[in-house]
Amino acid sequence: MHSDTPHVDPCASLCARLLGRSMVLALLCALVAGCAATASSACETPYAGSPQFKNCLFENPPNPQALPSASPWKIWSRFIVGSKTDTVPVDPIPVRTLDGAQLEALDRDANHVIRLGHSSHLLKLHGKYWLVDPVFGERASPFSFIGPKRFHKPPIALEQLPPIEGLILSHDHYDHLDVPTIEYLAQRVKRYFVPLGVRARLVEMGVPAERVAEFDWWQAAEHDGVRLTAAPAQHFSGRTLNDRNKTLWASWIVESGRERIFYSGDSGYFAGFRQIGERFGGFDLALIENGAYDAYWPSVHMTPEESVRAFEDLRGKVLYVVHNSTFDLAFHTWHDPLERIAKLAQAKKIELATPVIGEVLTIGRPRSNALWWEGLK
Repeated sequence: MHSDTPHVDPCASLCARLLGRSMVLALLCALVAGCAATASSACETPYAGSPQFKNCLFENPPNPQALPSASPWKIWSRFIVGSKTDTVPVDPIPVRTLDGAQLEALDRDANHVIRLGHSSHLLKLHGKYWLVDPVFGERASPFSFIGPKRFHKPPIALEQLPPIEGLILSHDHYDHLDVPTIEYLAQRVKRYFVPLGVRARLVEMGVPAERVAEFDWWQAAEHDGVRLTAAPAQHFSGRTLNDRNKTLWASWIVESGRERIFYSGDSGYFAGFRQIGERFGGFDLALIENGAYDAYWPSVHMTPEESVRAFEDLRGKVLYVVHNSTFDLAFHTWHDPLERIAKLAQAKKIELATPVIGEVLTIGRPRSNALWWEGLK
């Protein structure tokens, strides 16, 4: 296992969840994973020039403070035989449904962020529509019939989406890169913006290669009045048992007009947040992951306390938390990320955004933040 991303293989943990409590099948999966890990390290790649690409794999930036994950076997065993409590809501998650008329009515001279669920967002940037890590599928899984199932329907159907100018991806995990979503959108998005290596994933899903722009960290481009910059994150990648870290992961900076948005993608806490904050001078809105954390994998996702620290490092004005309230991906309760971040924000006098699914946040406009999870089981 690659030392710079101290976490169980993404498909290993998913495999353990999917196989339920069958120890025999889990052992077979472990055997396959072990065989994959011993494959030849020789590679031919167009990414050899990237500072993040070493020994045929992408790596995280050096971080002596990064804590190691538990062993793969320990994590697998926990998923197989461990128990979960209150990780899936009993009561319905509130959802504000949307339609094309409502979207069209939004001020074309402003920047709007619409929560679709988990880390998925629809942006309306000065009249043009963008998607961020869109997952409309029923499950965050390689299979349509089993795996983490969403708690709620998307607030708008794929078929109702307006024409999409650009689509931004942070990395290739199943809860961020969804096959049925991309297959539907393949010819319906003008331009895709992805980290190095992810173009091939999209092409396999039917996206024309010429529509996909790949980025290394700190590379930037402009498209239709929007400036995009890929930035560092501390995470990992992979969609099968033998492709770990063969594609890059990234956070993103989106600049539209005079306003600047940060999106963390998935990341553990690291010094890069301060570097990003210093380089860009702060953000009007910071979308920061807050969910799926665990002491077994402490360096690839952030606790609420670390999410607040990252926000402070980034010099954000409004903290908008993502990566929660849609899928059961860890062992904490479904509402723990929200409860903890709300208390921290209140204590530190941070302006917090915890939008209802389907809620529209207009950057720079006054809003009332609802603690919508309170009272739900």
